This record gives sequence, structure tokens and C-alpha cells, in this order.
Amino acid sequence: MVFFFLAFVTQAQEKKIIQFSGLITSVGGELPVPFVTVTNKSYHNQAFAANNEGYFSFVAHVGDTILFTSVGFESLEYVVPYTDSDKFTAKISMKSLVIELPAITPFPWASIEEFNIAFMALDVSDDATARIRNSLSREALAALSAVVPRSAEEIQAFNSTQRHINMSNKNINQRFANPLLNPFAWGSFINSIAKGDYSRQRLKY
Repeated sequence: MVFFFLAFVTQAQEKKIIQFSGLITSVGGELPVPFVTVTNKSYHNQAFAANNEGYFSFVAHVGDTILFTSVGFESLEYVVPYTDSDKFTAKISMKSLVIELPAITPFPWASIEEFNIAFMALDVSDDATARIRNSLSREALAALSAVVPRSAEEIQAFNSTQRHINMSNKNINQRFANPLLNPFAWGSFINSIAKGDYSRQRLKY
């Protein structure tokens, strides 16, 4: 009699329906794992999907086996535990799947024969100093300046210099345009006064 009672209690616990919810995060980083596929293996492989923040919620039975799968993470199985409430919230931690690829060495040539041909055709007549000197010659720099556009810093410096020159010329022209500030005009004025006084003295005598 006791055996049948325990079997009945166990069966009732396994059949209990609850709202199973949870948050899926990564192991170590504690960052949410988005869009994880949640499959109830104990109930016709019914599948659900977590949202972009790793949250999920669906109806399940106590004792159901839930499978969590996501690209780049190891699969995880979780058994819904018994609870007195009709709701249960779980924290699921999924481990990132690290795949080590074999090391490869890239070569720019398809075969060793092509490498030998390219190596034999390599020009090593000039040393590094001579190549730098040729690259910085006046002819090389003039050729580069003819095809390379000016940078933003060069354009800004040129415009600033032009504005300074224009403002300086404008101030000079304004200064000499005013006769009161022109020393030559003052000299002519003084000479004219002196000549007029001299003329009046001659007429007096």
C-alpha cells in the first residue's frame, strides 16, 4: 500500500505543470546568450527560442529534460526540478565552444619553382641607403607632388597664409590711402606753406 502511495506521489510530481522561465548567460563572462534554441526532449521535442537578451519562458512538466543549443556554445541539458510553486526560474550558463584550427603557413607563390624564379629576378644592386636617397631626390618629390593631392593640413596652412597676406596688404593700402597718415603728403603740405610764406615776404619788400 505504501509503495503504491509513493508511486502515485512521484507520478503526480512528474506530471505537475509549471511555467518554466530562465535567463541564459555565458560561463565566465556572464553575458547573455541570444536566440538559444530550447527543446523539451520529454515532450515531443517541442522547441522554443530565447530572445536577444537570453530570456525564455514556456510551460513544462516537472522532471522534463530541456536541451539548450546555440552556435558557438556547448549543448546543455537541464532537468526541471520539483517546486511547490507553479512557476520556476532557472539560471542557465552555457560554455563557449572553442575550436582550435590547425596552423597553416601562407605562401605568395604557388610552387617552389615560382619562388626560385622570383628570387633570382630580385634586384639587389642598390642598398637601402641608395634607394632612400633616390626616393627623396628633387625629381622624385616633384613627380609625387604633381600627382598626389594636397592633404587637409596643407590646404588649411595655405589658406591661412593667403588670408594673412591679404589682410597685411589691405592694411598697408588703407594706411597710405589716408593723407593724414602719409608722411609724403605732410612733406608736400609743409613745403607748400613754406613757399607761400616766402612769396608773401618777397611781395612785401
